Amino acid sequence: MAATKITVNNNGSLRIEGDFELVDPQGKPFGLGGRTAVGLCRCGRSMNKPFCDGTHNACGFVDTVVARELPPPKPKL
Repeated sequence: MAATKITVNNNGSLRIEGDFELVDPQGKPFGLGGRTAVGLCRCGRSMNKPFCDGTHNACGFVDTVVARELPPPKPKL
C-alpha cells in the first residue's frame, strides 16, 4: 500500500490521505494544520481553492469515476 492514497470521488472532490505535502506553483507548502487528509476541488467553484468546500453539491457538478488503464506515455523528443 502506498504512503499516500488519492481517491477520486464521484460527483465530488479528490481526497488525499496519508503522508503528503501540498505546495503552490512556487514550491511553497500549504500549512495543513496537522491534517493527514484533505479534499481538493474538482468542480472549480470552491471559494477555498484548491480545497473543496462542498460547492459541487450546489452547482450540480457531475462526474462518475471508473478506474481504467492509461496508455503508455509518449516518448519525449
